[in-house]
Amino acid sequence: MDRNVNRGGRPRVLVPIEWRDDVEAVRIIDQTLLPEELRYVDVVTVDQMCEAISKLRVRGAPAIGVAGALGVYLGMRGHEGDSAEAFARALEDVCQRVSSVRPTAVNLSWAVGRVQAAAKREMASGDAYAKAGARAAILDEALAIMDEDRRCCELIGLHGAELIPDGARVLTHCNAGALATAGIGTALAPIYVRHSQGARLKVWADETRPLLQGARLTAYELSQAGIDVTVICDNMAASLMAAGKVDLVIVGADRVAANGDVCNKIGTYGLACAAWVHQIPFYVACPTSTLDLSIRRGEDIPIEERGQEEVACGLGRRTVPEGVAIYNPAFDVTPARMVTAIITERGIARPPYGRGLARLMQSEDGSAGKTH
Repeated sequence: MDRNVNRGGRPRVLVPIEWRDDVEAVRIIDQTLLPEELRYVDVVTVDQMCEAISKLRVRGAPAIGVAGALGVYLGMRGHEGDSAEAFARALEDVCQRVSSVRPTAVNLSWAVGRVQAAAKREMASGDAYAKAGARAAILDEALAIMDEDRRCCELIGLHGAELIPDGARVLTHCNAGALATAGIGTALAPIYVRHSQGARLKVWADETRPLLQGARLTAYELSQAGIDVTVICDNMAASLMAAGKVDLVIVGADRVAANGDVCNKIGTYGLACAAWVHQIPFYVACPTSTLDLSIRRGEDIPIEERGQEEVACGLGRRTVPEGVAIYNPAFDVTPARMVTAIITERGIARPPYGRGLARLMQSEDGSAGKTH
C-alpha cells in the first residue's frame, strides 16, 4: 500500500501540491512521470510554476488554481523594495502572466484574481510596510484557497455519494481525483466517500487520449486506494453502455457556463452523447469556483489548443506521418440538456440550470441544500 493512502480507502492524500514554508517553495508531484515514478519537485520561481502548469506537471482545475495563486507569491519575491507604483505594475504583470498559462480552466484566473485583490487591499491601507504586507497577504489568500478546496472536496464527496448506489458500475473520464485538487478530488470524491462507507463499486476509467490522464492517473490513485478499477480505451465506452455494464457516468469540469453547459477534457461530450442514447445518468462534479456565470453558453468558453506533438508522438514514438496536419483541442463542451445533475460543495443542481446554479452561487456554505 502506498504511503499516501489510508486503510479506509480514501487518499491520505496523494498530495499534488503543498506549500513548504521552511524553504519558501511549492512542492508538487510531477504528474508527467506517473505511474512509473512518484517524484516530488520543489518550485521556487514563477517561471518554474508557469512551466509546471503549462506542461501538466500540476493539473486539474482546482489544483492549478492553487498553483497559480502560489505562483503569484513566488513571482513577487524581491519586489518589496520597489516603489508603490512599480510594485503594483509588477503585480499586474505577474498575475496576467500566470492566469494566461491555461485559459480554459476558470479556477486559474479566479484564484489569481483573489490573491491580487488581497494584495491590493493591503496596499490601499497606506501603511509604510504595505508592500511586504501585500506579499504576505498573497500567501495567506493562496493558503486559504488551498484549505477551502480540501473542505470543498469533502462536501462534493458527501453530496455526490448519495447518487451512487451500492454495487454501482461507474464510468469516469480524465482525472478529477486527489491528483487534480488539494483534497480528495471532485468526480472521484463521491467514489472515495462511498467506498469508505463500505459500498461495492466498480470503476471504468477511460484512457483519455492523447495524454492518458485516465490510464496514468485515475487508475493509479484508485488502485492505490483499493478500489476496483479497469482501464478502457476511449472508444470502448459506448459499447460498454450498450452491454448494460455502466450504471452512471461522473466527470469533473474545467468551466461551467451560466446555462449549465459543461467544458471538460476532450472526449467528455462523446461520453455524454452515449449516456444520453442509453439513458444513463451523467453527473458533473465541480466546486462552485468552476461555475462561471459571466459566460452565458458553452460556445463562449475559450478552448485551449495544445501542441501537435501530444498527438503525433503521444505514445513515445511518432504515430502520425510527418507533414500531416493535427488538430488538438484540450477540451470540449457538453450541452446542459445532457447533464443529469451538477454536484458542488453547496449542493446538487438539476435542470433548469440557469436558476439552480445562480442559487448555488448565492449560498455561502455547504448547508445550502441538496437539490436546487
